[in-house]
Formats: sequence, C-alpha cells, structure tokens
Amino acid sequence: MTSTAQAPQQGAKAAPPEHLGHVVFITAAAAMGGFLFGYDSSVINGANGGIQARFELSSGATGTVAACALLGSAVGAALAGRIADRIGRIRVMQIAAVLFAVSAVGSGLPFAAWDLAAWRVLGGIAIGMASVIGPAYIAEVAPPAYRGRLASFQQAAIVIGIAVSQLVNWAILNMADGEERGEIAGIEAWQWMLGVMIVPAVIYGLLSFAIPESPRFLISVGRVDDAKKVLADVEGDINLDARVAEIDEAMRSDHKSTFRDLLGGRFGLLPIVWIGIGLSVFQQLVGINVIFYYSNLLWQSVGVDPSSSFFYSFETSIINIIGTVIAMIFVDRIGRKPLALIGSIGMGVSLALAAWSFSYQNGNDPLPTAQGVVALIAANAFVLFFALSWGVVVWVMLGEVFPNKIRAAALGVAASAQWLANWAITITFPDLAEWNLSLTYVMYAVFAFLSIPFILKFVPETKGKTLEEMG
Repeated sequence: MTSTAQAPQQGAKAAPPEHLGHVVFITAAAAMGGFLFGYDSSVINGANGGIQARFELSSGATGTVAACALLGSAVGAALAGRIADRIGRIRVMQIAAVLFAVSAVGSGLPFAAWDLAAWRVLGGIAIGMASVIGPAYIAEVAPPAYRGRLASFQQAAIVIGIAVSQLVNWAILNMADGEERGEIAGIEAWQWMLGVMIVPAVIYGLLSFAIPESPRFLISVGRVDDAKKVLADVEGDINLDARVAEIDEAMRSDHKSTFRDLLGGRFGLLPIVWIGIGLSVFQQLVGINVIFYYSNLLWQSVGVDPSSSFFYSFETSIINIIGTVIAMIFVDRIGRKPLALIGSIGMGVSLALAAWSFSYQNGNDPLPTAQGVVALIAANAFVLFFALSWGVVVWVMLGEVFPNKIRAAALGVAASAQWLANWAITITFPDLAEWNLSLTYVMYAVFAFLSIPFILKFVPETKGKTLEEMG
C-alpha cells in the first residue's frame, strides 16, 4: 500500500474541538475491523469443544480447524494493500465485511470439518484485510496532532472484540443449559457462536458507508475536490490547497520498498529486519493465543465445568483490556524496552507457575485446590503482563524501528512472520497439551525468558526518536 502516514506535517493544524467528534467517529468505524479481528480470534475458543465432539476430531485436527483462519489472514494481509491502492480503502473494508459475513453463515452451518475449515480460511482472509486497512486508513485521515491517540483505537478494538466474543459465547452457552452441543432452535450452541459473527460483520459494513474515503487515495486518483472536503472535515480551518500539495508531494517522493531492499545482511536479510521478525515471533511463541483460542478446553481439562470456564475466559479478556490501557499510558513515558522487559519477566514467572500447577494434573481429574488457584492466578497474570507490554509494544516498535526506505516491505515480512508463528503455536497446542500440558507451558516460559537477552542485546530504544532518526 502506498506509504502515506509519514506525509510532512509542517503547517498542518490540529482539528479544532468541534471537529473531534466527527474524527473520533471515523476512527472508531475504521477500528471496527480490529473488533472483527479480536472477535474472530476468540470466538473459536467457545466452539472448540463442540466442534471436536460433533465431528469426532482428534486434538490435532481440532487445532487445524482453529488455526486455519490464520493462514487466510496472512493471505488477506498480503492482498489488502495492493487492492486498496487500486479501488480505495473503503471498498476494501466493504469487501472484508462481506467475506466475514459469508464466513460466519458458512461456519455456523457446516456439514463437515473440512467445510468448516474452508469457511474459517475465508473469514481469516477478511480479518487479514481488516487488520491491515484499519490502521492504514486511521493514519491517513487522523489529524497529525491526534494521530498517535487515534491509532490506539485499533488495538483497543481488538481486545474489546475478544472480550465481547467471550461474553456472547457465555450467554449462548447458558441458553443451551451449559452444553456446547445443546440445541437452541434446533441448532447447536457452538454453531450459534460462530454464526452470530455475522452481526459485527454487518455493522462493520454499514459503518463503512458512513465514513469518507481517505484523502490520500482521493488525491492519488485525481479527486482533489473530494479530498479537500474530507480534509476540511477532519483537520478544520487549514489552507486546503497547500495541504493537498503537501500530501501530493509526499506521495510522489515515497519509495515503494520491495523485498529486494531487505537483502544484504550476513544471514540474507538486514539485521534490523531480523530484529523485527524476532519481535513478531517472540510475541507469539510465549503462547498468548493459546489463552484466547483454547482457554475453555484448558479449564475444563482441569475440572472446571463449561459454564464456569466461559466466565474465566471473559474475566481474562477484561484483564487483557486493562493491560492494554496500562501500556497505552506508559509506552511513551518509560520507553519501549523497559516495558517489554517488565512484560518478559512477568510472563516468564507466570508461565513457570502455570507449568508447576499443571504438573499436578492426573488424567481428567481436577487439580488440587491450591494448584488450581495458582493456575488461575498465573494465567491471568500472564495475560496482564503480555497486554501491558508485548501486546502493544511490538506493534509500536514495528512502526518505528525500520528505516523509512524499507519500512513498508519490512513491516510486511514481520507481519507475515507473526501470522505464521501464531499459526504454529495454535495448531500444535492441542497435541502438546494432550502429551504433557505442564511441559508445554515450560516451553512457553522458556521463550518468555529468552526474549529478555534478545531485547537487551538487539532491540534499539525508539522512544523520543523521529522516524527519520531511525534511518
């Protein structure tokens, strides 16, 4: 996608207060794509048990169904930028909304496991597109003075989507008398969980008709008068001719980086690209998505009844939101590296305690009371430390750490690495947990502790530096 977020900002005034309500609405509507991302990432958590029982799947096959959406996400993320440069940001949002709605209906009414997997891949393509286009659109329409705060809407929408998904799943389960395969109007509870995703998809699609196209895209296709109207609405009383000229000059001078620009280091890629990949991969290898994809099965495996396990999952989502808010408050105050280090230490200790607790598991018997309490506290502490550090810091640093001339291509490679690592963790967890749940958490703890020397030795601090200072 054309890199436009870094257009020169000299002379651009902040939107006056009377424009902020409109700008916030536009931003929130675009961030609805992040909500879909979070909702889809978590909704499978409530449906896993029902899917496994309905189609008589092994743990590995269940993991494949849960994880296949991530492969679709990688495809959608790769396609979104080029499509958006041709037909516009709003049209990409609308395409994503339609794909997500179709996926929701298909996922809710599958006739076989492979059929369900195919619908989830389609939904994954949609969330991949939404996850790319949302932040890009927000950066392009947000007034420079408010861009940082408005950009945080995307991450907030993701964690809210996770929480709402857990709450909806819990409500559906209770309507089905606590049975994941219990029927509501002739359809099993887990099917309702997946099918109800059509609601946020439709809302996202409708909102896309209520917001303007990006002024950068409008200028790129010669619709200058339309671009001026949007700029007047979001940036207030500015010299529109000068602002349009400024944006046009910035777009013309953009260097569209390619993968070839990333080559040249001792190990094929430039060192800074490997650092970006490392940040992305470590974020996933600590096992964070295991909590959101499989926590219901996890708690049920240690003796918690399905209804209560949904409550614990929702509680975890609220903690995720709290941690995200903490990160947003402190990431510019104490710096990226200190926050990441705090998170790594906290995650490592929490995961180690969880591993100790699950070492007392005996078959399908519940954990002893003391170990069960420690496991619950450790899981929530792990989510809190992740959310207040790596959950936000990684995306902040990926946007800052790469030199301007390779930023777009390097971000693409790092994002792809993150999707693939997410897929690897998600697809392997069921079999690993069945083999030895305690040692699985030991592995995640090891990755958390290994991230500490990685941060100290390789990751530069980007706090207070301009993007130009990064190269």
